[in-house]
Amino acid sequence: MFVYEKKLQYPINIKNSNPRLASYIISQYGGPDGELGASLRYLSQRYSMPYPELKGLLTDIGTEESGPRDSL
Repeated sequence: MFVYEKKLQYPINIKNSNPRLASYIISQYGGPDGELGASLRYLSQRYSMPYPELKGLLTDIGTEESGPRDSL
């Protein structure tokens, strides 16, 4: 048995919403050309790769794509 509590790990307080920024962020992460899509393409293509070295390369690239981005 488990208990599901819908609460954030760190509380946030949003004073002003910005729908344009939210739309941009969502499209960059979850859109067809976003980070999540790229990561999943690399990770799924590794299963059809015949060479172990290239499987490892696709795994590394896919893992890197799914990680956090550094600020510029």
